[in-house]
Amino acid sequence: MEKINIAGHELSSGKTIKDHIHVGGTEIHIPHIIICGEKPGKTVLVTAGIHNAEYVGIQAAIELSNEISPKDLSGNLIIIPLANRSGFENRTMSLVYEDGKNLNRVFPGDKDGSAADRLASLLFDVFIKNADAYIDLHSGDGYETLIPYAYYVGASPASDIAKKMVDCVNASYCVKSTCTTEGAYNTASMAGIPSVLIERGQLSLLPKDEVQADKEDVLNILKFLGLIEGEYKTYPKTELREFSDDAPFTGCWYPEKKVGERFSKGDKFGEIRDYFGRPLHTAIANTDGVLIHQCSSLSIIKNGPMVTYGVIQKQDAC
Repeated sequence: MEKINIAGHELSSGKTIKDHIHVGGTEIHIPHIIICGEKPGKTVLVTAGIHNAEYVGIQAAIELSNEISPKDLSGNLIIIPLANRSGFENRTMSLVYEDGKNLNRVFPGDKDGSAADRLASLLFDVFIKNADAYIDLHSGDGYETLIPYAYYVGASPASDIAKKMVDCVNASYCVKSTCTTEGAYNTASMAGIPSVLIERGQLSLLPKDEVQADKEDVLNILKFLGLIEGEYKTYPKTELREFSDDAPFTGCWYPEKKVGERFSKGDKFGEIRDYFGRPLHTAIANTDGVLIHQCSSLSIIKNGPMVTYGVIQKQDAC
């Protein structure tokens, strides 16, 4: 059997590797854990902290890395609990500290580019391309509320398996994404690697029940993929087509809807006001849908996130 080598480590049955890998041309070292099952099987990658203030996924990945044993696995599980380490250590929210770029907008990266480009290139070339399937964990940032849901890329070569992975996520909604570039799971999907992105948690908080739910989602997907023994569960979902309205002004934001709420065309999402309390913009729904995440801080930034909503496509489609 041909030996698998990932991040300079030769994988062998029953082995657990905990290490850091250096991103060339930067001072960044990325923690990673590789758990080599006692039986042969697929290699699955789990990442968290691509957006470094999305703490539920980061903590879930850390806990999974300490709770899963090689004796539990058929195949190999790679866990990167904190992809954007420098952002985490400097509290930059979604951005890489060294260059201010959003890491999930630069994949597959550039090994000769700025820090975010180099980091994305390493993550893609060293880890993602060596995976048979990929799970990316996200949450609501410090200013975002959201409901749990999952993404897969509809036009990807691996969409059939990715849809079944999404089926394993305990949430009521999924988004069949049309975005095929720039994001980690999007780029992986178009490279033929079945990939999903799970959104769970909000406002950079760390509730134990959300962490546990994230862990259960990952373990359920691993059962479906055959890495862990046992029956996997499936959860019916409503498929959404996603739309986002960015803020046209910087100012104070006053939302009027809650995430998860259904709305009708013409309903008011909220209002942006200036620092004297005068209205600058009223956000109005131009279709029927469900609010899946939104800015929930008083501060709102021009061209930044305001509301993201889904238009219902099909019931029980995912």
